[in-house]
Amino acid sequence: MSSAFGDMGNLLKQAQKMQRDLELAREELKNARVVGTAGGGVVFLEADGDGQILAVRIQPGAIAGGDPSMLEDLVLAAARDAFAKAAALRQERLSKLSGGLNLPGLF
Repeated sequence: MSSAFGDMGNLLKQAQKMQRDLELAREELKNARVVGTAGGGVVFLEADGDGQILAVRIQPGAIAGGDPSMLEDLVLAAARDAFAKAAALRQERLSKLSGGLNLPGLF
């Protein structure tokens, strides 16, 4: 019977380690930075690994162009680019934690 308790103890230790690793990965994602761009570098959008927008930079020439709809499209495209990169970064971290298994709800 002590073998069963030993197995349970090992399982608990593994679960605690995974929880610590998950918290560390979440913190790394908060500190990670991704940059989305559009229009050949006319619009830059910086986000963290969670997909939170941190900064938007627009080249002055884009503003002087006088076409707000084009600028809106560029900002949207840069945001989508940044969000896609943040999602890929989260997936990469998740794969490392889960050994390649898809475990919904970890992030």
